[in-house]
Amino acid sequence: MRHLLFCCLMLLALPTLGQVYTYIDAEGNRVFTDKPQSGNAERVELAPSNSMPAIQTQAAPAAEAPPEPGQRYSLLRILVPQPDASIRDSAGNLIVSINSEPKLFPQHSYRLLLDGKQVGEVGSSPVFPLENIDRGTHQLAVEVIDQQGRIIERTPNQPFHMLRISLAQKRMVTPCKKVDYGVRPECPLKDKPPEKKDIPFVPFI
Repeated sequence: MRHLLFCCLMLLALPTLGQVYTYIDAEGNRVFTDKPQSGNAERVELAPSNSMPAIQTQAAPAAEAPPEPGQRYSLLRILVPQPDASIRDSAGNLIVSINSEPKLFPQHSYRLLLDGKQVGEVGSSPVFPLENIDRGTHQLAVEVIDQQGRIIERTPNQPFHMLRISLAQKRMVTPCKKVDYGVRPECPLKDKPPEKKDIPFVPFI
């Protein structure tokens, strides 16, 4: 019985596309083989296999590795101008100074935003000179970005007020002196008062 069970298992293991034959050997055991035998070997009709071809599936693309966490800063702030500062400059010029702790890492850069828009050049310098800022209240913010432009740190918006006084107002605050004409912008030469001519002394005869 064991021998017959073993033969059945061997039968199942034979290739399904080949032919199977069976016969009784000299010891009275039934033998299954894929080679035809002379004599009393009989061909075994096999039922068609119900196995299905393996379905080839495309491997799911590997998820893109998330970027490595950037180096962090314990402090990032705008030193100059101070929050809610009033800047008096007739040309609307302003120098913005930034501080971070620790200092800026080599692969990072500062980016300055004025009213939500980038101003100045992105780089490692913590000083941004700005020119011709319109009169009124504005918002400043600074970002630290990596080489791909991703934001590492960002400050809240910080307001300041640009007061562009006129030349006339400057003359009222600091009146023009004789030596100031042609030197101070608010003291042009055309506004220089004419010099009084000395009356020559004529001796009485």
